[in-house]
Amino acid sequence: MSILVDRNTRVVIQGITGGQGRRVVEQAKSYATQVVAGVSPGKGGEQVEGVPVFDTVARAVAGSGANASLVMVPAPFAADAILEAVDAGVPVIACITEGIPVKDMLAVKRAMAGTSSRLVGPNCPGVLTPEQCRLGIMPTYIAAPGPVGVISRSGTLTYETVHALTRHGLGQSTCVGIGGDPIAGLSFVEALAMFEQDPETKAVVLIGEIGGAAEEDAAEFVQTRMKKPVVAFIAGRSAPAGKRMGHAGAIISGGRGGAEGKIAALLAAGIKVAAAPEEIPALVKPLLH
Repeated sequence: MSILVDRNTRVVIQGITGGQGRRVVEQAKSYATQVVAGVSPGKGGEQVEGVPVFDTVARAVAGSGANASLVMVPAPFAADAILEAVDAGVPVIACITEGIPVKDMLAVKRAMAGTSSRLVGPNCPGVLTPEQCRLGIMPTYIAAPGPVGVISRSGTLTYETVHALTRHGLGQSTCVGIGGDPIAGLSFVEALAMFEQDPETKAVVLIGEIGGAAEEDAAEFVQTRMKKPVVAFIAGRSAPAGKRMGHAGAIISGGRGGAEGKIAALLAAGIKVAAAPEEIPALVKPLLH
């Protein structure tokens, strides 16, 4: 089992005729990902590496049975691309694009309320279920199938953590990079709830960072509603107040959002917290026995 994507996922790439979209199609040929359609307005009827291109997401879904979308279009057009996928009823949408204006994402969040679509991102590496499906840009060679779920706000730390787990023989059920923008789709709490319901996931690794209250919300959820064990790491312990570090959402402001407060909340919820990413496998391994 897995969450969000699996071997039955049929992917449509929005922005397939761009350089990055073409690379994703090429890479999918050597990995277990079904890219069944692409969307590029005005280029319907063309093909990219044998994948049919449509003018709209609705036509792509109708023509290919796509049930997941990968948004790889420039920031000024990304919000409209997400909403087009929502309007077409696509259940899982991953948006890789960075630099989407906050006001655009606020509009997306409002429009998505009450729909059946789930958005991962933006400004994220997407979702990877090892040897089943990659909806995004995560390196596949670092991952292996197994019982550990991974959720992260940081793309780079996602890769580092997944690679460390794999090197220590700890495969992953699904790896989810939710992104670190101030207005994002899938939250830690939503992903944790999915892993809690997934019978193949036996433990979860949560990678957080400074800024916002997502990690504190996750700690409360784990403490009150989760039975599966969780290990965490919080990036940005040495970040000074008022200075943005990395993601747009990674800023300590008004005495809130600091690493120490997040770590304290996680520890109080019974979550093991690693002092460095390389410590994560050693904390996870005993939880699987």
